[in-house]
Amino acid sequence: MMNKLLRDSIMKNLCYFACIITISICAGIILYVFIKGYSQITPKFIFSEPTPTFSEKNAGGISTPIIGTILLTLIGTAIAFPWGLASALYLTNYAPKGKAMNMFNLAIEVLAGVPTIVIAIFGLAIFTNPMFGFLSSKVEGVEGISKAFGRSFLVAGITMGIMILPYIIKTCIEAIKSVPPSYMEASYALGAGKRQGIMKVLIPASKNGIITAIILGMGRIIGDTAIVWLTLGGTLRMTGIQPWFMPENYLSTLTNTGSTLTSYIFYTSPAGEGNMPSVSFGASLVLIIIIIFLNLVTDYVGSIGKLKGVDE
Repeated sequence: MMNKLLRDSIMKNLCYFACIITISICAGIILYVFIKGYSQITPKFIFSEPTPTFSEKNAGGISTPIIGTILLTLIGTAIAFPWGLASALYLTNYAPKGKAMNMFNLAIEVLAGVPTIVIAIFGLAIFTNPMFGFLSSKVEGVEGISKAFGRSFLVAGITMGIMILPYIIKTCIEAIKSVPPSYMEASYALGAGKRQGIMKVLIPASKNGIITAIILGMGRIIGDTAIVWLTLGGTLRMTGIQPWFMPENYLSTLTNTGSTLTSYIFYTSPAGEGNMPSVSFGASLVLIIIIIFLNLVTDYVGSIGKLKGVDE
């Protein structure tokens, strides 16, 4: 009896110690970035455009990387979410059990495990095909070469959508499975068809989990660098028709290159193209704040779902 209590106590303390180590590492990273970068967080830094330079004093701000991050996140999410939700609904409500279902699940798991650099290379190889020139621009002025440039917000957004697709599918599947079967059975008893039951009952009942899937997918896009660097490019400013923010130039902006916070951090950090650590840490702090905010929203949405479940 004493040995069993001793083993239980040791396991409990080991788990407690592991949690402390994990929290300490996370807090240490955030604290270090905050100490190094908080002095850079000024209105000028947030709202001014970056300047290509090797001098920290003349580096400018991060307005266009922030806008680029938002654009890329919206495009990638808009592409992946309908596709992912439709796939999840098919797998949970229509797909027959057996080898076909196993193949679907295996494909999702494999896609989730593919490194982002491989997905980036795949996107670059596909979208440099001349037939996809409308998504970026044609390579001109080089004799014997007929290719698309293959780098733009649209190209990067589509590639990002492919990258987050398995995560959205898996999270939506779990959200749909959490809805009690009695909900759909009640809709059938009232005369609703399967499509009506899914649209009017199943999706609304699982909306908190679906929203969580969207937020988690957005977090993956915001934090990625490999896909951005290869399929969006490393230009600090928008390269479309200027001024890029005018409505008549929106399409040009989307089909040309730009930057996000992650590519800006890589460009300015000593590990990347530049040697401006203070600017890099300032942008890193902004990125961490955005990611923390998204995680807080995810936790809040999840808590709402639990409270509703308790009330019901």
